[in-house]
Amino acid sequence: MVVFHRKKLLILLAVAVVLVLIVFAFPHEDPIDFNTQVKPIINKKCISCHGGVKQQGGFSLLFEEEAMAATNSGKPAIIPGNPDGSEFVKRLLTKDVEERMPYKHEPLSEEEISVFKKWIKQGAKWGEHWAYLPVTEVEVPSKGEDWAHNQIDRFIYEKLDAAGLKPSKEADRATLLRRASLDLIGMAPKSALADAYLRDPNADKAYEKLIEDLLKSPAFGEKWASMWLDVARYADTKGYESDGARNIWKYRDWVIRAFNEDKPYDRFITEQIAGDFYVNPTDEQYIATAFHRNSMTNDEGGTSNEEYRVAAVIDRVNTTWEGLLSTTFACVQCHSHPYDPIKHDEYYKFMAYFNNSRDEDVPSEYPLLKQFAPDMELKLKSLTKWLKENVSEQKAAEIYKFLKTGQPTINSTTTDSLRNAVIGNNNIALYFRNHGVARIAAVDLNRVDQMIYHFASKVPGGHMQLHLDRPDGPVFASWKVEAKEGYQIQAVDFPMQQGVHDVYITYRNTSKGKGDEVLVFFDWFYFSDQFPGKGKVGYEEQKQTFWTLLQAPASTTPIMVENPTNRQRKTFVFERGAWISPGKEVNADVPAAFKYAMPKGAPKNRMGLAMWLTDKRNPLLSRTMVNRVWEQLFGTGIVETLEDMGTQGMDPTHRELLDHLSWRFMHDYKWSVKRLVKELMMSATYRQDSRITKELREKDLFNKLYARGPRMRLSAEQLRDQFLSISGVLRTEMYGKGVMPWQPEGIWNSPYNSAKWENAKGEDRYRRAVYTYWKRSAPYPSMITFDGAQRVVCNPRRIRTNTPLQALVTLNDSVYIDLARHFVDRMQREGGEQVNDQIAKGYEWIMYKPIPAGKLGILSKLYQTAFDEYKTHPDRIDSLLGEQVKKDASSAALLVVANTLFNLDEVITKN
Repeated sequence: MVVFHRKKLLILLAVAVVLVLIVFAFPHEDPIDFNTQVKPIINKKCISCHGGVKQQGGFSLLFEEEAMAATNSGKPAIIPGNPDGSEFVKRLLTKDVEERMPYKHEPLSEEEISVFKKWIKQGAKWGEHWAYLPVTEVEVPSKGEDWAHNQIDRFIYEKLDAAGLKPSKEADRATLLRRASLDLIGMAPKSALADAYLRDPNADKAYEKLIEDLLKSPAFGEKWASMWLDVARYADTKGYESDGARNIWKYRDWVIRAFNEDKPYDRFITEQIAGDFYVNPTDEQYIATAFHRNSMTNDEGGTSNEEYRVAAVIDRVNTTWEGLLSTTFACVQCHSHPYDPIKHDEYYKFMAYFNNSRDEDVPSEYPLLKQFAPDMELKLKSLTKWLKENVSEQKAAEIYKFLKTGQPTINSTTTDSLRNAVIGNNNIALYFRNHGVARIAAVDLNRVDQMIYHFASKVPGGHMQLHLDRPDGPVFASWKVEAKEGYQIQAVDFPMQQGVHDVYITYRNTSKGKGDEVLVFFDWFYFSDQFPGKGKVGYEEQKQTFWTLLQAPASTTPIMVENPTNRQRKTFVFERGAWISPGKEVNADVPAAFKYAMPKGAPKNRMGLAMWLTDKRNPLLSRTMVNRVWEQLFGTGIVETLEDMGTQGMDPTHRELLDHLSWRFMHDYKWSVKRLVKELMMSATYRQDSRITKELREKDLFNKLYARGPRMRLSAEQLRDQFLSISGVLRTEMYGKGVMPWQPEGIWNSPYNSAKWENAKGEDRYRRAVYTYWKRSAPYPSMITFDGAQRVVCNPRRIRTNTPLQALVTLNDSVYIDLARHFVDRMQREGGEQVNDQIAKGYEWIMYKPIPAGKLGILSKLYQTAFDEYKTHPDRIDSLLGEQVKKDASSAALLVVANTLFNLDEVITKN
């Protein structure tokens, strides 16, 4: 038995030796990863000549099928498994400078060529970029258990450990209080909340309660709305040269409410993309669609409405991709993407989703949501109920939509075949002279016996007619033009019509000659059947209600509404991206690179698109939002380039963590932004002290591994709101039109209108930054200095800068001097009798901790120096203290100290 076991052992040893010899005889090559090793070289060295823009020699490395296809020589450049036989490799190795690639550039390094050769030898397997792969559940690392507060910390600790680093200790309570408050509500918390947190003996429970209380604060929505308004390119003006006012502030208020209500992110996106497609949309759902009415409108005379309508649609496409999906899509307008697998025609297939909205770059901003006074809203509700009960649900919805949105009307600016008529300013309205003629093309007259129209005429004696198909075609309607001041809405009834026809509208006035005088103006036309339900009880009363509502004053907001079926536009590929060079026609679709089908039953419209965007199989929507929230709290995204997760974007520092959080955001948190925010803020990673050691400076200067807490300068909004809150003057009123805090004369120049910046009076001067009126061509200067977004286009992230102008703002801007005056009043009123106590209290109100003795000594000396100066020169006090009640040398000196406090590094920084 012993002999048998010995023989068996010898056989096993012999097999092991043979296996070892085989391994040494045939060295093993690590597999080459296309995305991390091959694609970066292609993008850097090859793609400019062999990709989306150029395909020299008929060879492209953008898509796998193109890379493996025959080139102009008739043979493929890459032969999988055979690097020596591949022309691609031969061109990299040749000494002939006319043949060697990259052409007229430095040759590739031996290491880069080796990567290509190994890749081809291993089969030239193509890879998909990580960001375009589905979000999957990730295994949580096991390391860091003793330090971790939640699963986030395990991912962070694993990389720290690999780098030979240890996390920093937890920051002190005061630092966490200020950090959390600035991150969640963008300003100082209420005193009672701060005191309760600082005094609670149970640190962990106190911290969690602090986070929960701040998340419940109405100020949360105001702070986080600023982030989204950058993405939405929200402004109070239309943009371009004339940059006239736009009444769209109700969208900003919708965003604030959405964050405060913790509206699930998938619904948050759906309502903004397609709120008008809901069955019987609410006002809030309509207002949400103003997300894509924030695109610019060009009111300058002589411009082409269609050109700028198309420009707005293109902006909506680019905003959707860059802001919601972290993908640079704009370049695909002109050619296939140079770096990512998106083809030229796919841009226009995607554009087709947005190409059928009713807006047409008109100054009136149609379509507009009307919000009536409460009594009128009750009348509308009663009318809708009557129509449902006496006519039909469908007719009730149709009339409700017309009264609320004015759609589907036909803008008079789209009329053509004009004779003795003109489109005023090329974009305002249809102007008729005597004997004027205009065509309304392709009107669906099926079961139509009425035209409602919006017009103006002060000239009596006018007569209008509607003709079928020709200017002298059959007359089916005729009426006298009522002369009256201002625009009015009227209707003309006619016999029931059938079919689709060109409708010619003509005007004549026997009391006028053939001069150039404009006699009548038309704004829009609405063809429909007459008010329904004739013979039903209450008909006359409800018909009168309809006309009362139609002409009632109302506040309005630009919104998205889809074209009716009979006026759908076709979408074409623009050759080289030019709208005047249409190519082949395309239908709505999404890029094939994402390799998952549209959700079942998704229609080919914006609601279908919203379903695709929010589908859990979409690899980018959740990743993008998680990355954006991470950036808000830690200063830099897990992928630093928030605008680009593609192959040219920066690599994620913690890819598995990003996917872990993205998965949980969709599945565990049910798209709750507040739950996501809380998870990040409860982590040990977030709670770390932010001080940097010599080791961290050498190994991780930019804190990519998160061995310390976040430290960055406050945003433009945080700076203003922090000083408003600690000075005790913050006006907490929420919502409403944009306000105009102080700015000097001469900032605005509005050559096309008389618009002026009117400095707000009283408490309106002290509204939060989110409510500041935002003019695209002249944004609020102090906020722009601190890197606020101009919002001409989508701004996925702000790039922090450091310029002398920033110090000049917080030191000298009248707004900050004014707030420092109020801070002095508060220090004198609540800080005690002694100046040193007042200074110390002021520092504590900002930082929530006692002032260091050395710093107090310096500030006390500064006070004394300033006091002596103002005691000697009392004439300087009045101009410095302005409206302050107490005007003496002590107050003036304390103002110098307060202004200094405002400019301390730790005060303008989140430490």
